[in-house]
Amino acid sequence: MSAGRATVTVRLVRSFQHRNFRPVVYHGVPLDQTVKDFMAFVLKDVSSRAGLPPPFKNYKYDTMKIIHQAHKSKTGELVVSLEDDDKLILKEDSTLKAAGVANETELAFFCEEDYRNYRANPVSAW
Repeated sequence: MSAGRATVTVRLVRSFQHRNFRPVVYHGVPLDQTVKDFMAFVLKDVSSRAGLPPPFKNYKYDTMKIIHQAHKSKTGELVVSLEDDDKLILKEDSTLKAAGVANETELAFFCEEDYRNYRANPVSAW
């Protein structure tokens, strides 16, 4: 991997209650781009990606949060951790590198409103 580029896994979270998500892997992601630019890239890619069901392609994703970084401990939560939002939710005007994204980082991409509702009442429905 060249300097300044990384492999990043983006977990598209459709439903927190039903633990409905799909991972998408991106190779060669430039870490000097802004979070807003990366989100726009992922939205464009997801809308035309083969193999993703339509509910994932047409969802209103608007927030990214770091789930896991290489060589660090993982959370016990199956979809996304509900802790440390102030540190782990990426700010749109920041670069990926400044936000803490590195090679082999896993990110969750979700609708902030759905996340806030789930955080207020974290009950899973099976």
